[in-house]
Amino acid sequence: MRQISSDFEFNEFYKVLSRRAVGYTPDVLESVKDILQAVGSVGDEAVKTYTHRFDCIDIDSLKIPQHTIDDYAQRVEESVIEALNTSHQRIKDYHQRQLETSWSFTDGQTVLGQILRPLQRVGVYVPGGKAAYPSTVLMNVVPAQVAGVKEIALCVPTPSGEINPYVMAAIKLTDVTEVYSIGGAQAIAAMAFGTQSIKKVDKIVGPGNIYVALAKKLVFGTVDIDMIAGPSEILIVADQSANPVFVAADLLSQAEHDEMASSVLITASKELAQEVLNEVEIQLNSLVRKEIARASLANFGAIIIVDSVERAFDYVNKIAPEHLEVMTEAPEKTLPLIQNAGAIFLGQWSAEALGDYTAGPNHTLPTGGTARFFSPLGVYDFIKRSSLINFNKEGFDKLSSATETLAQIEGLQAHANSVRVRKEKP
Repeated sequence: MRQISSDFEFNEFYKVLSRRAVGYTPDVLESVKDILQAVGSVGDEAVKTYTHRFDCIDIDSLKIPQHTIDDYAQRVEESVIEALNTSHQRIKDYHQRQLETSWSFTDGQTVLGQILRPLQRVGVYVPGGKAAYPSTVLMNVVPAQVAGVKEIALCVPTPSGEINPYVMAAIKLTDVTEVYSIGGAQAIAAMAFGTQSIKKVDKIVGPGNIYVALAKKLVFGTVDIDMIAGPSEILIVADQSANPVFVAADLLSQAEHDEMASSVLITASKELAQEVLNEVEIQLNSLVRKEIARASLANFGAIIIVDSVERAFDYVNKIAPEHLEVMTEAPEKTLPLIQNAGAIFLGQWSAEALGDYTAGPNHTLPTGGTARFFSPLGVYDFIKRSSLINFNKEGFDKLSSATETLAQIEGLQAHANSVRVRKEKP
């Protein structure tokens, strides 16, 4: 992990972090474009062709039968089922509090308001195979269900026929029955454009590799998407009261994701910084994914020494981290200083891993500095809003002259006339 103690060093590191965002080569771009075009034109057969090419499996039907989901779910240990149930319930409880309602008001002449309706149909992408994430199923499906989405299509690749029982157990828990054994850009294309077997969706959510991320980016506008997910990241602000064992463990919890993950500590305590460095090395050697974590820390890990907690949050707000942990004597008092962060974890017992699985808030979070303008996935992502406008004659008369004037200065004669004919009506 690099050591940073000046604005110049920080700015150089920030440039490195900024270049870490999702990127792609021209070859990948062309490949994804070809896949989107083929699936959009041909449909199922193109999806099957790409599934054979990339996932090394021939499939007769894109859909996974319910009896297959049930069979694999039954293979899961009871302790895992209990953990999934705990996660599911807490995610549901949290997201139910995000529900909004339609509203309106009147001044006696006009009724104005906003009508909220859930999206009709949503596509969820879940990485599959040996590296599979049942938590992704829950985090993406539950908010949509709470919002009232009636149709959810879920795509989970099964490379070489590898079906993950834990993912199937999570799917069964959500009662989603429309599940397809496809992945990659071809799955995104199928959900975005529709095929003979898969009906077009209104929105696609869920993480994936560079092909998935780029495909989502390219189909945006044809359908809505949640966000473009980049490499994982954690930033910890800690003072001398922090436990270096906890700090090191939480830094490593993100570093083990992949070589592009970023783990950063900001502190005013040089003693804590050294203790964390020592502890990172101790814990690192015991990790199964230690080579991945070591590469991540070497490339995108840092310990930043500042002269005050206030200065630490200047850096926090510039980085706009996906996960922000605050391990200080009074972490609640730092909240007014935080402007940009995907999820905020206060205190030494609020381990980031809790947020990934069981806390309740969504773990689909903005990365790569996009917490400056993106929010965590939530119920609001599956809701659309319509404006409600209802005038009586008195209300129309009150605004007609101003409306006609504005239409005229913008050169829109027909707009002005649509008001004028009502004014002239006997």
